[in-house]
Amino acid sequence: MDENVASALCYLFSFITGILFLVLEPYNKNKAIRFHAFQAIFFGVGVIVLQIAFSIVFSILRTVLPISMWMLVSMISLIMSLCFLAVWIFLMYKAYNREHFKIPIIGDLAEKQA
Repeated sequence: MDENVASALCYLFSFITGILFLVLEPYNKNKAIRFHAFQAIFFGVGVIVLQIAFSIVFSILRTVLPISMWMLVSMISLIMSLCFLAVWIFLMYKAYNREHFKIPIIGDLAEKQA
């Protein structure tokens, strides 16, 4: 498998494929694939943590806010989810095109690990 395809596939199922590419023998020696695998792991875990935190906050807001404001909270939640999806697709696109794109905080951590 080509390096760019393996790099893009690191993001496919978030931290699951990231860990898989760190374990598989020919790919765990490649520095670019290792970078994308670590970035996929950190991004996936970060998204899960943020989704849980925002779910708790939005649940509290739904109990406090009147029913008329629930739609606003739901719209914000939907927009956040779409932003996470857009970043995920963007990362796969950049990895496939052999571009070394770093997410601001996560990318530095991934680069140190790779």
